[in-house]
Amino acid sequence: ATRLPAERAPSSAWEEAVAGSRKAAVYRGPATPLAAERARQARIAVVGPVTERWAPEQAGPVHDNWQLAPPIGPSTDLWALGALLYRAVQGHAPYPEENAAELVQMVCAEPPAFAEECGALRPVVESLLRQDPTERPDFEELRGWLRSLVRSAPEPEAGADVVPLPAPDATRLPVVRRRGELVRRRRGRFGSGSTHGRHRQGKRQRQQLEKQRAAERHDLRQPPPRHESLLPPDPEQGRAHPVDAWEPRPSRAPREPKGPRVLREPARPRDGRSPRKLGRLLLILVLLLMAAAIAYAFMFMPKQEPGTQQGAPGQPTNSAAPPPAASGSPAPSDGTSTDPGSQQPQTSRSAVALAPGYVLRKDAEGFEVGVPKDWQRSPANADRQIRYGSDGFTLLVVPGRDTVKAAGGDPLDYQRVKEPELQPFRDSGWSTSSGLRRVDVGRQAMAEGQFTWLESGGREVFARNLVMIVDGRYHIVQVIGPVNDRDKVTEIYQQAIASYRVNP
Repeated sequence: ATRLPAERAPSSAWEEAVAGSRKAAVYRGPATPLAAERARQARIAVVGPVTERWAPEQAGPVHDNWQLAPPIGPSTDLWALGALLYRAVQGHAPYPEENAAELVQMVCAEPPAFAEECGALRPVVESLLRQDPTERPDFEELRGWLRSLVRSAPEPEAGADVVPLPAPDATRLPVVRRRGELVRRRRGRFGSGSTHGRHRQGKRQRQQLEKQRAAERHDLRQPPPRHESLLPPDPEQGRAHPVDAWEPRPSRAPREPKGPRVLREPARPRDGRSPRKLGRLLLILVLLLMAAAIAYAFMFMPKQEPGTQQGAPGQPTNSAAPPPAASGSPAPSDGTSTDPGSQQPQTSRSAVALAPGYVLRKDAEGFEVGVPKDWQRSPANADRQIRYGSDGFTLLVVPGRDTVKAAGGDPLDYQRVKEPELQPFRDSGWSTSSGLRRVDVGRQAMAEGQFTWLESGGREVFARNLVMIVDGRYHIVQVIGPVNDRDKVTEIYQQAIASYRVNP
């Protein structure tokens, strides 16, 4: 019989759909070596160092004839199974999995590690991890191996590795918590020695003691025995007897057992000596002591002493006392006020203590000063400047050349504007000054400072200068040296001002 045209349409449409699906199942992988290499690099970045996911046919590099490489199929799954068995038995992968790129190279270039701890599974695992996919067993062969291994495996010894549990204790109640179990005793149910039910047991003991006391009081209050009556007993009287036995119960009204609760009351601090009040009291006492010490310091301690006068920078405070000593003539005793510059220094000769390497030089110009031993003296010039020096260092002394009447009574202003020894500093195109200050000790006025300037020869020098007023005249002590030897200049300066004396 012939088919109708209407009946052929569905069959032709179905055949076209099947044909289209077959065409759609065509290989859709990379079409060029570059695309294949890009896909391989992307898989390395996504999958990472996992041996099961990198069979040699998956990890191999892309060559020009990349389409002839071993296909990825069931043998790849067998590789993954072998790597998984190796990891499960050995405890680690057959290749190091520190880096995905290194793992890919090692899978293609080196054989896997020996499955020494796999026992009976060793031949199966090593055959599954062969690099050539054609040498790996197929599924049927692998199934037969595994089935034979399962059948020949020894039965486990029941009870060999069983750990016996302790017998359950009826007095313990497990309490479930986040980690493990916490076992504790039930409160006041088992044994009288349990500490958890001590409050309840104490209450019971008090109740028993009350009952005993009530019974004793009841025995004392019992009336004397009555004479026997010839009348029959009254049934109502028999029923009232039990009620009479409980009449002494109102004696519990005083509530004597509550005495211990009263005994605990005095333990509470009621006399104002609680820890909080005690700490507050100690804090107040400390603050009062501090206030008293500060008040004593302001009221009774001296505000300024010669021994505590602040010295020049870089020198201790105890050596900053007025360095020079004036002539041995005594101070005026008539009590009249004189000019600050005419008052003689109050230091004595016994206070001189030079450092090792220094000697006290008594100069013919009427003064003495401590200088290094090997320094030479230059004669006084027209400006009455006496110089001691050696190796680029100079000690310059001017003993009373300028008067207070001519130059003014402010040593700081004299040092800054009028002192001839600092004229190179004022004339230099590059100069600095620091530590300029006036020091008044008693009635003696002094001024000091630190200066740096550039000499005409190009050498940069550092100088420390002291100006003092003695008997109405300005005495100058100045030490000059290289700017890089500031410590040496300061040392010489300190020894000079500490030992400078004006001889009578």
